[in-house]
Amino acid sequence: MNTRGFADNKKVPAEELNSRMARFRRIMDQRHPGWRLALFVSKVNMYYFTGTMQDGFLAIPRDEEAVLWVRRSYERALDESLFPCIRPMRSYRDAANSMGSFSCPVHMETELVPLAMYQRMQKYFGFTDCLSLDAEIMAIRSIKSPYEISCIRRSGKAHKTVLEDRVPQVLREGMSEAELGAALFNIMMEEGFHGVTRFGMFDTEMIFGQIGFGDSSIYPSYFNGPGGHIGLSPAVPALGTRERRLKKGDLVFVDIGFGVDGYHTDKTMTYMFGQRLPDYAIETHERCVAIQDRIASLLKPGAVPSRIYNDIMSGLEPEFLENFMGFGNRTVRFLGHGIGLQVDELPVIAQGFDDAIQEGMAFAVEPKKGIAGIGMVGIENTFIVTADGSECITGTSRGLIPVY
Repeated sequence: MNTRGFADNKKVPAEELNSRMARFRRIMDQRHPGWRLALFVSKVNMYYFTGTMQDGFLAIPRDEEAVLWVRRSYERALDESLFPCIRPMRSYRDAANSMGSFSCPVHMETELVPLAMYQRMQKYFGFTDCLSLDAEIMAIRSIKSPYEISCIRRSGKAHKTVLEDRVPQVLREGMSEAELGAALFNIMMEEGFHGVTRFGMFDTEMIFGQIGFGDSSIYPSYFNGPGGHIGLSPAVPALGTRERRLKKGDLVFVDIGFGVDGYHTDKTMTYMFGQRLPDYAIETHERCVAIQDRIASLLKPGAVPSRIYNDIMSGLEPEFLENFMGFGNRTVRFLGHGIGLQVDELPVIAQGFDDAIQEGMAFAVEPKKGIAGIGMVGIENTFIVTADGSECITGTSRGLIPVY
């Protein structure tokens, strides 16, 4: 099969790849002046630096050219990537014979590397120990380039269309959560979805997000977010259940990621199906929207995420804080999160995140509150931090659409 040129219209520009590599080397020189070798094995980080996702690893020596070693598929890597140095290998031994051994510690993605893989690499490359580079890679990924922001903007525009314009057209009485999920995925693909929603959280499978009718949206979930969902079964606690069917008076909760060319946005919309929700539920929702707007006004260069979090939380009454950002004892301790190649990136609007926000960062802001017998109200949108403040890129709806 001749694959040459197939991926030309999707290639990450060479100047983009060069800029990312230069930024990584600078931050490593600043934080780890004696570093010698960085090894990346996660496909998302390999894509960030090379523009292709293959079975292999990326080696970045401090004083030599970086090399993407590919076991499968070398041909596809050459077709997709403008990275300057891509080499084939059958095993780590091939790469080690070319690179030599490293007796000093190397830097690796310690949050992501399986122990067995670490031991195999240690065997062939001879290093004595490894140090983490997770903080460094997340720091450079947190600031998006104009190229990355263009992808995120395209995702945000389509995301708005999916949730604000198209979902209300497919809701019908008697449909199951799973049926809505199937229809929603089809709509997303029609609007340019890249087909998968990626999370950095360990061992997380989400398909594209959470769907819930009524109090299904506050059902317990292992996912570290405010909402919940029952899912298809205990074996696949994702998407939505086939048993719960839509009826008049239900609150419909849809919290999904969208993505274009690898880059995500995150958005939550809710819908009143068949009849109006009780006034207290609508008032609670509007309070969450006001909190989102307040957070958005604070997202500007120089602001500190932990201070934003404390400012917002300290201004909420104890009564409102009950079931805020979750339900029962399943509340989360953040108000928003960074987003990009993965939905859950840094920084997080939470305590402990004390580095200043910078222009080019992207945040998903998601104040929500569970209500017994009703479900999860609230909103989520994605914002780009500009020199003048933040800009919402996923639509301007107040997030509670009547579908009567």
